[in-house]
Amino acid sequence: MLVCTPRLNPSVISRHLANFRTHLARQKLRLAKGSLAINRGLRSMETTQPSTVTRVTTMEAEMNAEPQFTASFAPSSERPDTSTDRDKLSQPELLPGETVVKEGKAAILFPSANEVFYNPVQEFNRDLTCAVLTEFAREWMAKKGVKLLVPGEKERVVVSLSEEEKESASGPAAEEEEEKEEEDEKRIGEEGLTATATVGETCEKGLRVLEGLAASGLRSVRFALEVPGLRSVTANDFSAKAAALISRNARYNGVEHLLQASCRDASMLMYEMRGKKQTYDVIDLDPYGSPASFLDAAVQAVSDGGLLCITCTDMAVMAGNNAETCYSKYGSISLKARYCHEMALRIILHSVDQRAAVYQRYIRPLISISVDFYIRVFLRVHTGQAMVKNSASKQALVYNCVGCGSFYLQRMGKKTPNGKHMKYSAATGPPVSAQCEHCGQRHQLGGPIWAEPLHDVSFVQKVLSAVSSNPSRFGTAKRIEGMLSMVTEELEDVPLYYTVDQLSSTIHCNTPPLLQFRSALLHAQHRVSLSHACKNAIKTDAPPSVIWDIMRSWEKANPVKREKLSETSPAFKILSKEPSLQACFTVREDANPQSRKRHLTRFQENPQAFWGPKARARASGGITTELDERRRMFQNKRKNQNTDLSRYKHQPCKRFKMGTCTHGDKCCYSHDQECTDADKMD
Repeated sequence: MLVCTPRLNPSVISRHLANFRTHLARQKLRLAKGSLAINRGLRSMETTQPSTVTRVTTMEAEMNAEPQFTASFAPSSERPDTSTDRDKLSQPELLPGETVVKEGKAAILFPSANEVFYNPVQEFNRDLTCAVLTEFAREWMAKKGVKLLVPGEKERVVVSLSEEEKESASGPAAEEEEEKEEEDEKRIGEEGLTATATVGETCEKGLRVLEGLAASGLRSVRFALEVPGLRSVTANDFSAKAAALISRNARYNGVEHLLQASCRDASMLMYEMRGKKQTYDVIDLDPYGSPASFLDAAVQAVSDGGLLCITCTDMAVMAGNNAETCYSKYGSISLKARYCHEMALRIILHSVDQRAAVYQRYIRPLISISVDFYIRVFLRVHTGQAMVKNSASKQALVYNCVGCGSFYLQRMGKKTPNGKHMKYSAATGPPVSAQCEHCGQRHQLGGPIWAEPLHDVSFVQKVLSAVSSNPSRFGTAKRIEGMLSMVTEELEDVPLYYTVDQLSSTIHCNTPPLLQFRSALLHAQHRVSLSHACKNAIKTDAPPSVIWDIMRSWEKANPVKREKLSETSPAFKILSKEPSLQACFTVREDANPQSRKRHLTRFQENPQAFWGPKARARASGGITTELDERRRMFQNKRKNQNTDLSRYKHQPCKRFKMGTCTHGDKCCYSHDQECTDADKMD
């Protein structure tokens, strides 16, 4: 049997090998200079492109393989631009109908048929996730002696919103203390952190990240391009078309050495990785709708102390429209109240903590926010049988008055110190009577919900400091700064909130200005703050009796027509009592929070038309348009009445069938005898 082999031109082979070795020598020289700069403490490597490091690593591996032939150097005029050719070969060509979507440092191939959809409104979600993941990786890698180098990041600056602290801390003594602290930090950093990790390179001690429902892989590609200290990123999706697109996007962005595409059921993939040596350090879940079906697997597949990132877009269920559905998914009854957005955050935290407790694990929330049309939580999952016993005391039921909106919390469990040990018992209650003491109406029972703090303020400060000192890193940096600033100002130990318009609507009076109402609470020696979940929210530790006394005092200065009030209405019963507290509405300086004074971007306006959640992708490819069509049809349906009579002509007239229609040709419906006869036969 004869085997035919192609004849190779020795001169061509020699020329190409010579070009490759010349280019390799130049790249090795650049790499050596960059390493020397890092050792001297310079920041020159912060601007180094990750693709260059990848090429050098690849070429060094190829250099170890000795060639089977000898090559001679060719003239420089005959040498092709091999680096440009290699870049063109590594990036796949665009298929017909494909476009390129750029976000952050990633460029994603996006099919025009919308086989896997892309929602530009959630850029804030992805930017915040990259910022949180960077700070989490910084803490995680510091324990292993690795320092992260983030492009564009300067010396860390602690962000403080309080001007009073800045004024009191000024002076030469404060400057000397700051210099000492900086020297101590530098010394600790030089001694403790012996290695560095840059963006785009594989770190052996780095994080293992899983994106369970990746769609186009945009989030995973951004992780690989923007977050240092990663060992691997797994982008999984159950759709074969989505998995193929993820692979193409990884090659297109040059991160195939970090990012692996997977086409598996997300729950089964996480269940198979439950072993201690196979768990993921970070798991990101951003499904279409509810993440309830993935939570059980996620709390098992994340490592001890790992980060769990969850997005919920089924806000209609979690905000009280379908309480029975909320209970079936999350084990909690949602209430349709003004504080529904914060209650949704506490419902998902309760659900995750309950499922983690089954496996002797507990959670610690880092950041929990309600934004746009979804909620996003970042939490760490730890293992500890003793700490799991505290889970019952962290949950609470909610008693909400249907008349005036007053609410009370009832803890599910009780813990009392008993020497060196802790005694756990059932809680006593309820905190309310059969009828509301203010308006006489009944109470609704909701929950259980998470009743502990929603955020870790120290961690939020670190993320806020990093974003503020490097604003060019994210496109939504201003909004992240405004949102996290409000988070740091919220009262940690006060669940849920009131709204000023709800209180004034209950007693049918004019709405008091926000600063005056906050000042009245401060004058009454109570704490008060705003909430990131609602523009006119009031979080306070004042009981409902104090709040209604303040509203009674406000009504005396702005009286309502009581003769128009029903004797059974909540307004009549609330105003029939005299206030036991004379509220003072003089505006105080500390009533206006720093985030409001600085005019930070706290609540963003609608960025575009139909900016909410997109329609679900179809299994056969493409995206259903029924949702968008219904939105357009019912948009302003009461303001713009439809005058197109031809739209109804295909429907038979019911009065014509009964012989009582007197409109004649002006009737909007059909008078066709065949249609009516067919309807009678049916």
